[in-house]
Amino acid sequence: MKVTAEKNEQIGKYVFATIYPHYVTRLEKNGRTEAELQQVIEWLTGYDKKKLNALLKEKVSIKTFFDNAKIHPNAVLIKGVICGYRIEDIADEFELYRRCRYLDKLVDELAKGRKMEKILRVAK
Repeated sequence: MKVTAEKNEQIGKYVFATIYPHYVTRLEKNGRTEAELQQVIEWLTGYDKKKLNALLKEKVSIKTFFDNAKIHPNAVLIKGVICGYRIEDIADEFELYRRCRYLDKLVDELAKGRKMEKILRVAK
């Protein structure tokens, strides 16, 4: 599937606090914890638990959430298909969309029981 400017803009308007509980629910159904989700988010964005909770309380948009994040340099190692999109094929002009898919992919791997050491990519 191809990302469009409209799709990129649309996803940026969502409030991150409305999506976060869905991540938690999915992970808890699969025997994972909210603490593990927070660990993954901190690795990807640099937001510690306190900052993440503040952003959730402020009800920031996904655009604001990712624009202010310090994306981990190894995030480029996140590859594969998520929600019908091959992450590494998402054009640079749709960086926001790619970052959203990075997080979706990490949550998916966590839910599927992948070990944290593998999820938090380390350059070889």
